[in-house]
Amino acid sequence: MTDPAAPTDRQRGPDQEEAETTAAVAGEFTTVGASPHSPEARRERAKRLQKLAQARGAVLRARERLGPGTRTYHIVRRVVVGAYFDGFIHAGNLAYLSLIALFPFFITATAVMSAFGRTDDGLHALSVVLATMPPAVAAALDGPIREVLSARSGLFLWLGALVGLWTVGSLIETIRDILRRAYGTQARRSFWAYRLHSILLIIGAVLLLLLSFSLQIVTVAIDQFAARLLPVEIAAYWSAAIPRLISAGGLFLSLFLLFLSLTPHAYKGRAYPKWPGALATSLWWIGVTLALPPLLAGIFAYDATYGSLAGVMVALFFFYLIGLGVVIGAELNAALAETPEEAASRVGQTDNPTRSAQARN
Repeated sequence: MTDPAAPTDRQRGPDQEEAETTAAVAGEFTTVGASPHSPEARRERAKRLQKLAQARGAVLRARERLGPGTRTYHIVRRVVVGAYFDGFIHAGNLAYLSLIALFPFFITATAVMSAFGRTDDGLHALSVVLATMPPAVAAALDGPIREVLSARSGLFLWLGALVGLWTVGSLIETIRDILRRAYGTQARRSFWAYRLHSILLIIGAVLLLLLSFSLQIVTVAIDQFAARLLPVEIAAYWSAAIPRLISAGGLFLSLFLLFLSLTPHAYKGRAYPKWPGALATSLWWIGVTLALPPLLAGIFAYDATYGSLAGVMVALFFFYLIGLGVVIGAELNAALAETPEEAASRVGQTDNPTRSAQARN
């Protein structure tokens, strides 16, 4: 049994730790028949006390930067609380709508690209989007989407595109609602105004895909330049890294433009950053893409549980996690938003003791 009178880790203060260190050094030197007050014993004691002081200083600095009362602490708390209240509901909604809207989006993209004489770019867009997903998810979606695209042409393709505009618009409106809840605002426009904005965003996304395809000649030029000047091993690594870097950059840019477009009007200004949420969601997306395959292979037995529907369930699970990442990104942007009233220390200071003390002084 432990001694109730013995000090716990929380009760141990600097003096107690120094006394224990001194006793430990003295015991070690006494054991080997040396004086605990010799220069070497004092040297060892000083070295250990110095390490203790450095470790204690690192802990104190971490508390000053990340502990209760700091800006970082309050930002993290706001994100966690906001994600807890809204994240799981919206993640499920986004997972369902993402799977429903994915097929209509590519039908719409193919129709718009065909209007520019770029019909084959619809399949290219499919490959680009699937490259940002885990292999199991991409394999489950690739074949069915290609079948749908090959079965539609002419008027049938454009009718599908009109349905796709409405379906994908519902997904965008869900993300708009996530941002609205994160900032605590209400809808200011009519339903049709928001729907029209969503349709314009969809068309803009397709045009952005077309532009990215046109700029791929730059990627090819960089790849050839690296192959000629760099050693074979480095050139091979560079050739493999370029597509991943471009994919990650395109993902971040797409999310940034999405957050920028859908953030409530009162918080669209430059004073309220949008890139942190886009970056956090991008990193979350990449992390999920890398971590999901080994998790599915080692922990989750989806094949044994869902049989032939395992691919669909994996896709839903992936989109659920991505939806949770979108909520976290939205909550992070909202947590970083500081209103003029807060900056002037007039209201909203209860969660920031540091600025409250400055305001009193």
